[in-house]
This record gives sequence, C-alpha cells and structure tokens, in this order.
Amino acid sequence: MPTSRQSLLFLKLSRPHFLLGGFLLYGLGASIASYLGRPIDLGLYALGQALVTAVQLMTHYLNEYFDSPADRDNSNRTPLSGGSGALEPDGLPRKVALYAGILSLALAATIGSAALVSGAMPALAWIILILIFLGAYFYSAPPLRLVSSGYGEIAASVIVAGLLPSFGYAVQTGETHRLLLMSTTPLMALCFAMLLVFDLPDYATDVKHAKRNFMVRLGWQAAMRAHDLAVVFALLSLAVAYLNGLPPRVALGALIATPLGLAQVWQMRRIRLGFPPRWTTLTASALALFALTAYLELAGYLLS
Repeated sequence: MPTSRQSLLFLKLSRPHFLLGGFLLYGLGASIASYLGRPIDLGLYALGQALVTAVQLMTHYLNEYFDSPADRDNSNRTPLSGGSGALEPDGLPRKVALYAGILSLALAATIGSAALVSGAMPALAWIILILIFLGAYFYSAPPLRLVSSGYGEIAASVIVAGLLPSFGYAVQTGETHRLLLMSTTPLMALCFAMLLVFDLPDYATDVKHAKRNFMVRLGWQAAMRAHDLAVVFALLSLAVAYLNGLPPRVALGALIATPLGLAQVWQMRRIRLGFPPRWTTLTASALALFALTAYLELAGYLLS
C-alpha cells in the first residue's frame, strides 16, 4: 500500500489544476452546440470528457518522465512550470511517471474502443480526437518531442484551445461551425502567450539541457515580445469576432479580461527592463488570463 506521502506526491504528479482546463475547454465546445439549439447528449458528453481527461493524464505523466532530468536542475520551479517536482531524488521513482503514462494510454484506448464498438461518436469527433492524441503523445515523447522542436508551444495552443472545444462541439453535432473559430482564435493566442510565460523561468535550464523550445530558439527577449503580440492579437480578435457575429455576451464578457492582459504585458516589459521577476505571480497571472477568458466565453454562451 502506498503511504500518504506517496499518494500526495502522485496527486502532485498528476497536475490536477491543469485537468480542470480540459473540463473548461471541452465544455466550451458543448456550450456552443447548446447555444445553437442542439440537444446535449449527457452520455456522449461524459464519454468525450473521459477521453479528454485520460489523454491529458497521459500527457502529464509522459512529460514528467521525459523532462525529469532537466526539471531536477531547475531552481526556478513554480506550481505551474518546471515540472511537478514529485519525482526523485526526493520524490517518487521516475519510472512511476512512465507506468502511469502507459496506464493512462491504456485507459484512453479502452474507453475509445468501447465508443468505437458502440458507434456512439460521429466520424468528425474521431478525426479531431486522433489529432489531439497524436499531438499530446508526441509533445514530449520521441521521436518528435515537439516540446524541444520550437513548435511545441504552437502545437499545444492549437490542441488545448482549438481542438478541445472543437471536439466538444463535434461529439454533440458531428459538425463544425464558424463560432468555434471565432471563439477559439483568441484562446489559442492567449494559450500561446501563457506557455511562453511558463517557459521563461525554465530558460536557463532549457539552454543547459539543449531543450530547443520556442523561447530558446528565438531568444528570451524576442520571445517575450512575441508574448505581448499574442496578447494584443487575442484582444483584437475578440473585437473582430464581435463585429462578425460573435454573441455580445460572449465577446464583451471575455473582454472583461482585458486589464489582466495589459497587466501581463506590463509585467513582461518590467522583466525586459531588468526588474527582478516574481515567477509564481507571473505564471499564475498568465494562467488566470487564459482560464478567465475561456470561462467568460463559456458563461456567455450558456447565458445567451
């Protein structure tokens, strides 16, 4: 039997705070379907959510396993960046993350097989799910290891903020819709900005271990400016979407996050000017900006 400390470490390894994002973004897709008058099949909804969570867990565990050597050297770890800190030398054996990743993959395959046999999910939902799985698996796992390619942040942003809502919508309708693109474009930009913020405290460690992510390839100053452009683009895309038919409560609700976005740009500018960074505050505000915008969009659809 695992001890209470081992159980807590395994919970930490699972990164449950990030799992909440899967519920939020998958739910956003279903909320768009509901707004458009499509009845929500709760059984299908639960099936899709179970697949999303299983794939997320697989991604977390494999990322911990493959990034463990670099994460051990990271002196700037925050609750949101630099790994969970749950693995050896002071925590669980590294192989625990690998076994947990394999079990999560097996769970996703079992749920998916049951769905395939029952014919419950539409064909488009399967296509999107396969894209999500491939991107999630090869984000950390060789031979692609997108996280070290310079394209990992872009791929993750498309998967998390673009494909997850699209999957939630396709599970219920078997279709896609222009509101998905209007709603997810700003979220993909904010997710990209958030991931760049998460990269920043790890920059020195990533350079040392030759982890050639977007920030290392571009350089920290240029990548920080790319962050600022992504935040501004997200806010502008919301305004453009509103002018092209995005429901007012969705667009105006999401724009409530504008002050937080501007504060994020201001924090990054202070770091570029040489002010001492507050890594935990910086990463937490980046997550809050992304999550709040997604939540306000979801609430806007449910209340419209």
